[in-house]
Amino acid sequence: MTQLWLAFAILLLPALWLLIVPLRRAEGVRAAQCAAEQDEPGTEQNVSIYRRRLASLEAALARGDIDAERFEEDRLELERGLLEDTERSRRSPLKSALSGRLLVPVTMIVLVAVSVFWYRHEGAEDDLALRAAQQQVLQKPDASVSELVQALEIQTARQPENADVWRALFPLYRDTGRVEDAESALTRLIELEGRRPALLAELAQLRYFAAGRTLDEDVQALVDEVLAEAPDQPTVLGMLGIDAFESGDYRLAIDRWRRAIAGMGDTGSADALRQGIETAQRRLEASGQAGNGKPGNTQTNGGASPDAAIDRVVD
Repeated sequence: MTQLWLAFAILLLPALWLLIVPLRRAEGVRAAQCAAEQDEPGTEQNVSIYRRRLASLEAALARGDIDAERFEEDRLELERGLLEDTERSRRSPLKSALSGRLLVPVTMIVLVAVSVFWYRHEGAEDDLALRAAQQQVLQKPDASVSELVQALEIQTARQPENADVWRALFPLYRDTGRVEDAESALTRLIELEGRRPALLAELAQLRYFAAGRTLDEDVQALVDEVLAEAPDQPTVLGMLGIDAFESGDYRLAIDRWRRAIAGMGDTGSADALRQGIETAQRRLEASGQAGNGKPGNTQTNGGASPDAAIDRVVD
């Protein structure tokens, strides 16, 4: 984490430098502006121009080129122009180049504070801490699953709202036989991420095996909820295939497993289901009911244990 914050500090340096650059150029900009204003026509020059034009009007009046009415109109127009030119040339004095300098360090502090605040709420600091805890254990030559579980449990206390912590803990609890802890972790994950079909399917499967491969009312309610939203959810279909196999309905088990394989991205689980299909097919052939239940391009492995094949389905 120290390296991460150091990297952030390095990234902030260009932004802070951009805030300082105007200060370094302020004196030069002020000097250039003063020079430009001095070169602009001033009030005295505008008055001189006014007087020359007024003299020309008076001469025209004396020669009879214009009458008195025209003379008054042109004179009023000259006076109006003089007032407008005077207003435009009137400027407030330039402030010192040091004026407002205190605002720059305040802005720099606010920029750093806002960046840190934003990252702590929107960034991946928790995920980085989780990964660091995992790597710390996995890099040990004699690392054990229990050590990894302990490291993750510490993270649940530090960041209980991080779904990735519970997602990492759930399979470790499940694979080490800590069913109650696995269910608690999965339930917490569902609370954080919502009742997603994939998570509900995992919960249904966990409770199904915890109940001794029994499709009770609680498990059936979860199955119905999953299938209502995702009819081809592979985890639920795989579990329903096992339930059909256990009930002796091998043709239904084959159908459900084949549908599960179609939506499955895990090669190992798909291979386990294929072995289950082979076992179910042999049972059908042994009972003389193969018929339409025979799956296409399925090879029979006579030496495989049916129970072992079914056990692999749930690994």
